[in-house]
Amino acid sequence: MKSIKIYILFVLLGLSGVIQAQDELNHYLVEAAENNPALKASFNKYLAALEKAPQVGTLPDPQLAFAYFIQPVETRNGPQEFRLSATQMFPWFGTLKAKENASIEEAKALYEVFEENKSKLFNEVKANWYNLYFNNKATIITLENIEILNTFKKLAIVKVEAGLVSAVDQYRIEMEIYDLENQLALLKDKQEVLEVSFNNLLNSDEKRLITFPEELWSSDILFTKEAVLDSIQLKNHQLLSIDLQKSALVFKKQAAKKQGAPTFSLGIDYISIGKGDNNLSGKDAIAFPKVGLTIPLYRNKYKSMVQEVIYLETAKDYERADKVNVLETVFENSWKDYRDAHRRIELFDKQLTLARKSLKLLETEYAYVNKNFEEILRMERRLLKYNLELEKARTDKQAAIAFIHYLMGK
Repeated sequence: MKSIKIYILFVLLGLSGVIQAQDELNHYLVEAAENNPALKASFNKYLAALEKAPQVGTLPDPQLAFAYFIQPVETRNGPQEFRLSATQMFPWFGTLKAKENASIEEAKALYEVFEENKSKLFNEVKANWYNLYFNNKATIITLENIEILNTFKKLAIVKVEAGLVSAVDQYRIEMEIYDLENQLALLKDKQEVLEVSFNNLLNSDEKRLITFPEELWSSDILFTKEAVLDSIQLKNHQLLSIDLQKSALVFKKQAAKKQGAPTFSLGIDYISIGKGDNNLSGKDAIAFPKVGLTIPLYRNKYKSMVQEVIYLETAKDYERADKVNVLETVFENSWKDYRDAHRRIELFDKQLTLARKSLKLLETEYAYVNKNFEEILRMERRLLKYNLELEKARTDKQAAIAFIHYLMGK
């Protein structure tokens, strides 16, 4: 648990350097790092793997044996009563170190799995938060459009009462308002679902008020496309994990080769000798050292162990090549989404400005000349569409940036 808290401190320090505009989001990232159970499980698997190195890098337990002679064996010095022996096995030089290094590399690979899970969690938190932001913004925009339609409705009622226009104008505005109110109800229901999903990522049962900026920040990827691809190949945690797994296999191959070498044993025997009728020397025990050598005669077993590791190394090479291809394909799609969102922001920002100006002119014409009512409704729908599309483009762009950073191992 202490190790987890230390790591979380590093997470907090790492996040403190992010620009202040993202404070609302950073707070939730820190909370997810502290509380998410899947992330904690991944970190504990890494800690468990660290405990394997002392196990495999230590000499085998010494063997103790005790033998009691039910019927003592008579010797020149007297009857043998019992035998006590101790033996320590010693693998071939470097075997234990190779096994320990393999275990350490496997633990490092699991740490990269943890880093991958952390990056994936942060990306999920960001994606969910961006969806919440957009849904919240869509609710506000829909309410604003309902207010606009209510203003036109009041104007239409005045004109209907004055006999200047048909009552159909009033009815058509009311129909538009009902449609928007239905959309508004759906947005509120969707907000509750998104909040539950978001709080589950943070492992929080608390029903909180999730905060958002008035307008989503605008940021760009500060690297060229080629630099991002290079970063993915060098720093992606999935690829780093595969590299470390292959490094562990190198040490496993060394250990397999050394296991085919002789094994030594050193020991000592202690024999207790009682006093017999002819025991005139006064000696009552004999102790003597012993040396053993285990010769691995069945070579096929050890050749097979080495060949197994060689096949696994080849498999890791293919696995890495396949992962690189998959990541490159995923990146290309994300880069396309990023560029597309950037273009849509510029497009809908212009369209929204023109739609607002057009609606203002149409409102003036309807107020004084009683014409272009249908065009007013049409332009109001466009105003709503461009407003929503602009916010969607903003969130899509930041979501694409977050995913590309995840691919880069950030």
